[in-house]
Amino acid sequence: MLVRLLGIRGTAVAIMVLAAVAAAAAGSLSQERTGASHPVVDSHGNLRVPDDYRTRYEALGAWAVRTGTAAAVAQMHLVYASPRAIEHFRALGRFPDGTVLVKEVWDADTAPMTTGTVSHPGQLKGWFVMVKESRDLHPENKLWGDGWAWSWFDADKPTKTTSTDYTRDCKSCHVPARMTDWIYVNGYPALRK
Repeated sequence: MLVRLLGIRGTAVAIMVLAAVAAAAAGSLSQERTGASHPVVDSHGNLRVPDDYRTRYEALGAWAVRTGTAAAVAQMHLVYASPRAIEHFRALGRFPDGTVLVKEVWDADTAPMTTGTVSHPGQLKGWFVMVKESRDLHPENKLWGDGWAWSWFDADKPTKTTSTDYTRDCKSCHVPARMTDWIYVNGYPALRK
C-alpha cells in the first residue's frame, strides 16, 4: 500500500528517513538514556563524569569504608544511577543498557556530634563511573568488557580517566559481585523490592 501511495522512490526515501530517526532514537548512551546534559561516552568509548548527575540521577545508596581495624570511617562512597535504572533493576534484576552509575569517593571526616560520633563526606577524592552496555560497542577500548565500561577519575579531572585497562584497574574488585551484574547491590536499598 505504501509503495502504491508514494511510488518506489518515495518509499525508499520514507524508509531512509525512518531508519535515520530510529537510529537517532536508539543511539546508545544518548542524553535521554543517561539523563546527562553532555554525553557520558564519546565516539571512541571514552567516559567522562556527567556534570549534572547530582540533580538528574537517582541516589542509589552509600557505603562507609573503614581501613584495617580502625574504628573510624576512612571513606564515604555515595552512588548515583541514571534515570529509570533503579526501576528497571527492580523489575528485571539487572541494569538496562545505557545505565550510568557514578560513585563519588570521599575522604571521611569523623567528629562527635549531639547524636554521637558521626562520619560524613570531607574531601572529594574522585569518581568511579560505569556504563552498562551488553553489546560490544568499543572492542578496541580496554575500558570496556563484561557488559560495562569502567573508569576512575581523580577529583580534579572529571573528563580524563586514569584507568587504562578495566581487567587490571577495575574488574578484580568486582569479581565477588559477578552474579549481580558486577555490582554490589546489597548496599543499595533502592534496588530492593
